[in-house]
Amino acid sequence: MQDRPIVVAGAGSIGCFVGGLMAAAGHSISLLARPRVIDEIERLGLTLTSLEGSLHHVASRQIKLSDDPKLFADARFVLVTVKSADTAAIADAIARYAPKDAIIVSLQNGIGNAAMLRGKLPDMTVLAAMVPFNVIGKGEGRFHRATSGDIVIERDVAETAAQLSVPGLAMRASDDIAGVQWGKLLVNLNNAINALSGLTLREQLARRDWRRLFADQFAEGLAALRADGIKPRSATPVPPGWTPHLLRLPDALFRIALAPAMKIDPEARSSMWEDLERRRRTEIDYLQGVITEIADRRGLKAPLSSRIVTLIRDAEAKSEGSPRLTVEQIRQT
Repeated sequence: MQDRPIVVAGAGSIGCFVGGLMAAAGHSISLLARPRVIDEIERLGLTLTSLEGSLHHVASRQIKLSDDPKLFADARFVLVTVKSADTAAIADAIARYAPKDAIIVSLQNGIGNAAMLRGKLPDMTVLAAMVPFNVIGKGEGRFHRATSGDIVIERDVAETAAQLSVPGLAMRASDDIAGVQWGKLLVNLNNAINALSGLTLREQLARRDWRRLFADQFAEGLAALRADGIKPRSATPVPPGWTPHLLRLPDALFRIALAPAMKIDPEARSSMWEDLERRRRTEIDYLQGVITEIADRRGLKAPLSSRIVTLIRDAEAKSEGSPRLTVEQIRQT
């Protein structure tokens, strides 16, 4: 148990789930959240469930809640869970209010967030991390982890990963967090495909036409990374280079070869689908947008990535939720 609190900066779905499980394990937890989220938790507490069947209820009295960044004042750890576009603003708040010995951990999608935090917090320890699972916000203080995996944190002398691990939320250290993050970015290229489809992840991955689309997107991303000298690492036993081939297998062979390793709740959809449904800005610039930037810089073509960026931006502009496109509509040039 920590004498000084762990502060979750930007308590949305991931932040509430992570912070809630840590509070259930006895850590002192503070959540920096929007007023709507604070109101839900104050009235109802947190109810945390997972595809494995776990259930935790955390009473509001077990968590300190605020929308004021002065909450950082006595933090021992700050877990950053804001969207990538909000990283600079939260870094400014941390710099103003957090003690210099606080350890900052970026639990965010994308590649450049830890670097931005380091640039704005040069006197503080900043660790990159990778969250492999997604969490569905179901309203009324309920958050459901719909996919599996352990959080991976950059190894440090304080053994932060070990300090933050709690039952039901394992964290492990890595000496190659950059490779792990690039591997996760390739997997996260499916976020936009899933958002455009309107299907659940299980429905999407059960169909070969959708898997082929994901395989082509994955291969396009992998080619860009290789051209840039980047070596992604997989969070699963399947090497990145094998993934497109496995995704293209016929349905029966796919179920034998890969599906058993993919623990996905029937309800699960990508966080980008949720962003579209809730009329929020997506992180497309930090996923497919990264691939198109590398491709442009290296003189490569990335037509599928470019097409998906355009479709997601169109969906954001229309503000009507998922456009529920077909594979053919997504591939159309």
